[in-house]
Amino acid sequence: MTLPKVNIRTATMDDLSVLLNFEQEIIKAERPFDVTIKEEPISYYDIGEMIQDPKAQVVVAEVENKIVASGYAIAKKARHYLDHEFYAYLGFMYTDENYRGMGINAMIVEELKNWSNQKGFKEIRLTVYNENLPAIKAYEKVGFKKHIIEMRLE
Repeated sequence: MTLPKVNIRTATMDDLSVLLNFEQEIIKAERPFDVTIKEEPISYYDIGEMIQDPKAQVVVAEVENKIVASGYAIAKKARHYLDHEFYAYLGFMYTDENYRGMGINAMIVEELKNWSNQKGFKEIRLTVYNENLPAIKAYEKVGFKKHIIEMRLE
């Protein structure tokens, strides 16, 4: 199989309708992992605000001028006892199911890592559901390591 030519670029407000659809696909995919997600309609992010925020980086991957993947990096304040004051937090990681397994998510992560490094972040984090094994495998493949497990009790 020949890999398509992929263009990674900063998202614009013109991309918003596609990105809002990606957000709903993420929510649909994560519902089986989290019984505490409210009933529809919900939204995780204010994507439009993030696109316009100079302290955030929202990127998309295009194949033949079609947006097929997304991700963001934002600054988050670290807990006071850690050796860094802020870190880059990655989220909104989505790849259209027809384009999975082609390394596009890795390209998105690389772009966000570069942005994070340029902004001076020494730490990059993300969260993933413990049962989401394909996502965990993809993140481990690009260098992430399991760090902490959050547990809950009803």
